[in-house]
Amino acid sequence: MSTPLPTPVPIAHAVVDAEAWIGTARSLHEAGARLVALWGSIGACGTPHIHAAFARKTGALWITLPITLPIPQPILQPDPPTVPPYTTAQHSTPEHPAPPSPTPQYPDLSTLFPAAGRMQRAAADLCGIVAAGAADTRPWLDHGAWFFAPGVSPCPLGAPGPHRSGATSDYPFIPVAGDGVHEIAVGPVHAGIIEPGHFRFSVVGEKILRLEERLGYTHKGIERRMTEVDLAQACRIAGRVCADSTVAYTWATCMALEAAAHADIPPRAQTLRAVLLERERVANHLGDLGALANDVAFAFALAQFSRLREDWLRASAAVFGHRWQMDAIVPGGVARDIDASQLDTLRQVCNATERAAHELFTIYEEHATLQDRFVTTGKVSPTLAATLGLTGPCARASSQNVDLRHHHPFGPYAKHPVRVAMRRNGDVAARAAVRFDELFESLRWLREVLDSLPPGAVRIPLAWPTQWPDTPVLGAGWVEGWRGEVWAALEVVPTQEGGHRLLRCHLHDPSWQNWLALEHAIIGDIVADFPLINKSFNLSYTGQDL
Repeated sequence: MSTPLPTPVPIAHAVVDAEAWIGTARSLHEAGARLVALWGSIGACGTPHIHAAFARKTGALWITLPITLPIPQPILQPDPPTVPPYTTAQHSTPEHPAPPSPTPQYPDLSTLFPAAGRMQRAAADLCGIVAAGAADTRPWLDHGAWFFAPGVSPCPLGAPGPHRSGATSDYPFIPVAGDGVHEIAVGPVHAGIIEPGHFRFSVVGEKILRLEERLGYTHKGIERRMTEVDLAQACRIAGRVCADSTVAYTWATCMALEAAAHADIPPRAQTLRAVLLERERVANHLGDLGALANDVAFAFALAQFSRLREDWLRASAAVFGHRWQMDAIVPGGVARDIDASQLDTLRQVCNATERAAHELFTIYEEHATLQDRFVTTGKVSPTLAATLGLTGPCARASSQNVDLRHHHPFGPYAKHPVRVAMRRNGDVAARAAVRFDELFESLRWLREVLDSLPPGAVRIPLAWPTQWPDTPVLGAGWVEGWRGEVWAALEVVPTQEGGHRLLRCHLHDPSWQNWLALEHAIIGDIVADFPLINKSFNLSYTGQDL
């Protein structure tokens, strides 16, 4: 039995046992649901929990499994997988053996939802709970450099820390053998502004046979830190997980907090939040379209898109006080209202950006070099995209009709519908085309909404229940960011001082699902195309390691 949460997007929650955990996942898989997020947590009494959120046609279902003992053996052997083993599958190794019982365990979901594999490995690193029967038990976030005092739990969410010791352990990359096969190691340190990530290519000549990624170099302890500060500060921290997605993260976190407090946000505040989100989408699509052209040495397009993006960011700074609109969304609404003059500024920059972007779109379409490098490069088929549960523009470029703004509209998105931009080819050209389509659609939507901005307040105080229950109150947020779906799940408890704080929280970046697809998109292409394919995905490194 699930309980609906009071969010503007339909989200329900249920506590399940081990049998229902795998049974529910299997039923959802057969019904075509997608895995949105999977994470672990440690309860107030030290009881570990594993959580999963799924996207259904009717909304999201968040299920929680409290783990007290190793699960019964029959549950350890689910039915054979009905999908191809698309994970970066590898079995436990002598260096990293599967933890013995009585390590808390839960049924593995990676055979049903391949994207669950890395999330399960992250939960093992952070909480010490393992997926029973999982094919891959290697560490994901723990690089061997987390140092803990004797007798202290070696899990950051189970004990204070971690503290860096400076030494790291070797990671057992999966070898590829054969005549002429050799490896190319790239990273984790890269040129430019790219964050740390390691890419291990297995190649023959120039052709790539396999790519394996290694991320998690920037563990910051964000989720734990958010439980140690007040609620407003926690939302500010959420907005700093990933600067280019600060609006999406802050909105998702505030939505979860407001759901826990049963707060109804004023229509004008909801609309201004959506304006901020669409402006964030436009800014990032402008940057990506310029960077894609630059990766094929078409510097003219980079210069033009950079100019447009700079004008866009300056308008954000003038109206909202920050180039990236950081801290514009706060619990209960937005930090500031906008007046008629600022509305006119936003309309003007929309018009100017649209005119210039249309001219650049024509150049993109007619430029032979661009089309030669983009078309058929880095393909992700619709079937593979569905199997991996891709999200965001990368999914829509592979014919996946997924967009929260369209399928679960609320507030301004219900009154002003958004058209979903989709392409079928799943290559670099398709991902660039989806960005152009979404850019033009967001500009159209912004002009329409700015002309009919509802009056009223832009912020309300959160009124918490006077009779607080014995158990933590749950809240969840689900927002369609420019990169895909951002998920936030919180548990709020009262403090002895009469306030409230977070007991547990989890933030999920859409890159978790899409990084896995990048490993498949590159197969058969050449190493020289990797920067271009990687840019066409433009995934978050830091969002993998909170």
